[in-house]
Amino acid sequence: MNEDQDRTRIGNGPQNLAVLRHMALNVMQKDGSKESLKGKFQRAGWDNAFLSHLLSLF
Repeated sequence: MNEDQDRTRIGNGPQNLAVLRHMALNVMQKDGSKESLKGKFQRAGWDNAFLSHLLSLF
């Protein structure tokens, strides 16, 4: 998820972003398809229906 490029280093920002990253990874793993995590992230960026499906898993 390109964490190396993130410039958030002060206050609670790094912890907040870590929580959001973990939530995103957990939703991707909860999805039952056999696609790779990288593929799921790309597909969620391209396909709004798949993104709404992932968001409904919350």
